[in-house]
Amino acid sequence: MDPAYLGLLAMFATIAFCLKTIVDARSRTKLLQSNPHEGLIEAILKGEERRRRQSALRWGIVLVFLAAGFGIVEIMGWTRPSAGMIAVLLGTTGFGNIASYLVCRKVLERDSGTA
Repeated sequence: MDPAYLGLLAMFATIAFCLKTIVDARSRTKLLQSNPHEGLIEAILKGEERRRRQSALRWGIVLVFLAAGFGIVEIMGWTRPSAGMIAVLLGTTGFGNIASYLVCRKVLERDSGTA
């Protein structure tokens, strides 16, 4: 990939992240200015904390599976990109997503008391 395209992509991603952060902060400010019920604020903050933890858990699981995929590629001795190499990496990433879904679903069930 051309470095100019990579720089352009990074610039757009940075701008999008900044806009999202500004919109989120503005929304929170408006919510707090409207004097909501204390229980509502607490519920929102707990929900955000849970989403952050689950996001970290999800990325951790996916990255571990992706690392396993790279380990398989290394063990197999593949040095050039091939369909098999890409299939192994995509497959392990998919398994990581499925595993994180199952783990997060169990955590949600446990937290809500339905398990």
